[in-house]
Amino acid sequence: MDEELDSRKVNNSFLRDHNYATEADIISTVEFNSTGELLATGDKGGRVVVFQREQESKNQPHRRGEYNVYSTFQSHEPEFDYLKSLEIEEKINKIRWLPQQNAAYFLLSTNDKTVKLWKISERDKRPEGYNLKDEDGRVRDPSTITALRVPVLRPMDLMVEATPRRVFSNAHTYHINSISVNSDYETYMSTDDLRINLWNLEITNRSFNIVDIKPANMEELTEVITAAEFHPNHCNTFVYSSSKGSLRLCDMRAAALCDNHSKFFEEPEDPNNRSFFSEIISSISDVKFSHSGRYLMTRDYLTVKVWDLNMESKPLETYQVHDYLRSKMCSLYENDCIFDKFECVWNGTDSVLMTGSYNNFFRMFDRNTKRDVTLEASRENSKPRAILKPRKVCMGGKRRKDEISVDSLDFSKKILHTAWHPSENIIAVAATNNLYIFQDKVN
Repeated sequence: MDEELDSRKVNNSFLRDHNYATEADIISTVEFNSTGELLATGDKGGRVVVFQREQESKNQPHRRGEYNVYSTFQSHEPEFDYLKSLEIEEKINKIRWLPQQNAAYFLLSTNDKTVKLWKISERDKRPEGYNLKDEDGRVRDPSTITALRVPVLRPMDLMVEATPRRVFSNAHTYHINSISVNSDYETYMSTDDLRINLWNLEITNRSFNIVDIKPANMEELTEVITAAEFHPNHCNTFVYSSSKGSLRLCDMRAAALCDNHSKFFEEPEDPNNRSFFSEIISSISDVKFSHSGRYLMTRDYLTVKVWDLNMESKPLETYQVHDYLRSKMCSLYENDCIFDKFECVWNGTDSVLMTGSYNNFFRMFDRNTKRDVTLEASRENSKPRAILKPRKVCMGGKRRKDEISVDSLDFSKKILHTAWHPSENIIAVAATNNLYIFQDKVN
């Protein structure tokens, strides 16, 4: 794996100049579509940018992996809830692609309150020769029409259009943290802090509440839902994670309201490691089914865990992401970094895991060889086809030349959002307002 990962190269870094970045430019989600030909990013300004992969040419075979901007559109605008006197920000929390059924592409994007279904389509022909309208679109006087014309389609410059096909709103009291498309491709679920709703993609005015953990008295609230995802193969099964570090697997065949889980995954806490921060750092920020559907991956503040669906008592594997931060908990609590929500992703074969860290570092763990590597996404090493060198963090004492001290890590530079191509070793990493795409070395 070392050889495989060390030989990754940078394809491109996209989006805006870091020197002129505003809050609205910060990338808040990254997602490949099911073929990997398209890559979508959402930002805090409510925009969605879609990148398309270059087609291979005989003249420039090495350009095959490169992604270029395909479409940019404003998905959400800032709103105001007059009943609650609350601003609803435009930030895109999640993007999920639907499988491609025809020439157009469809994706779901959500902010804190509203989910939208977008259609992205191409147009390279325009109709000409209308009978009732002139070339400028003005309606003609019927008495002046003396002959019948047959309209024809004329070629035009390629235009990529993004149009909202459905708007799913008014179903969440709390902030939406995740959306997941079902394997039946007819339904999807949206999740907020206390409830999970099931939607039909064709129906916008009605959703079904499938999980509700809100207590009668809000003072008795002890945990919230942090993420949820459908099983990749079984349309009746989904999982949701909580701020207490537990996972609940639910079966929609058992009951309409899935308040009673079918499986409960939680690792018993070691009393020796108990501290003031234990509850905060045990909160699960992301949960992902493996492509095979056999395993679950979770990310909490310090670790990535892999769970076998057939074993609820403890995780199958635990990987330390940045264990050197244990001594920094107080300062991380004071600067609110301890509440950062890192995502995690599987590679296409479920053999390698990837997640982000601070100082623009991201980590990869090979499940077969148990090796791991730390890589950095930064402007300094983002020249096309530059090879990434592994980075090491030094805890203290004597520091080697190629190591970085834990005290000099930049906590304002963090990689929260990553994505892995569904079938190839191509990864997308969002570092603040920059998108980096890395792939295996191409000769």
